[in-house]
Amino acid sequence: MSDQPHTLRYLANCSMLFTEEPLLERPRAAAAAGFTAIEFWWPWPDNPTPSQEEIDAFVTAVDDSGVQLVGLNFFAGELTGPVDAGVLSIPARSQQFRDNIPVAVGIGERLGVQAFNALYGVRVDDSTPQEQDALALENLGLAAEAAARIGATVLVEPVSGPKPYALRTAADTIAVVDAVRAAGHDNVGFLNDLFHLANNGDDPAAAVAAHTDKTAHVQIADYPGRGEPGTGELDLDALLAQLQEQGYDGYVGLEYKPTTTTTDSLAWLPTARRA
Repeated sequence: MSDQPHTLRYLANCSMLFTEEPLLERPRAAAAAGFTAIEFWWPWPDNPTPSQEEIDAFVTAVDDSGVQLVGLNFFAGELTGPVDAGVLSIPARSQQFRDNIPVAVGIGERLGVQAFNALYGVRVDDSTPQEQDALALENLGLAAEAAARIGATVLVEPVSGPKPYALRTAADTIAVVDAVRAAGHDNVGFLNDLFHLANNGDDPAAAVAAHTDKTAHVQIADYPGRGEPGTGELDLDALLAQLQEQGYDGYVGLEYKPTTTTTDSLAWLPTARRA
């Protein structure tokens, strides 16, 4: 992908990249690698309401690095664990999400975050899908109201893997985006994660063709394997060119698992394309 037909901007997901470094050192590592923008999952996977000291340390680490924090997840639990993939649709954990909203948006206000990823969560045995979906709509509305106060967008994405995550396809996700918008929240958009769509058997090209107008952010990894571009069979060049041709001009988040070190895994992307 060294000679790409598109000019979209890239950012580093510092929860997946630069994990050779402690979390607070990753913004600086991303800057040293040439990136000017980054995103993070929620930095405290076991705590929706970290202490002010912890928050200040995170904000300072990003500020001092000189990079822009473009995207931040709301609290979603331990994403790398066996169960968690968001909490906002889970009745027993809904309050964690609500408690987290002002904390996440407060960080966003200090750092100029443009988008907050609200992971939908898994299906649970003690609630019906209809009850979970109604709760999700309510919580996404609360998140959108809070994000709107700082001019930010709330993102909804499909997720793949063995967990019983509710949103698997582009159509699943767009239905939620449409429902939240219909409830009066225009600042909600589709996070088109091309890897997750491919991994779920959805057609990424069809998703781009049908839903670019509602796409607020894009994330990539190659498929299969979720490694860096060029390690699988997904035609990311063509998909990103298609996105651009259809009017997408936002960031492309690099949310992949490096097959070696992060530095080596970035060989496909010239330094000039990282800024």
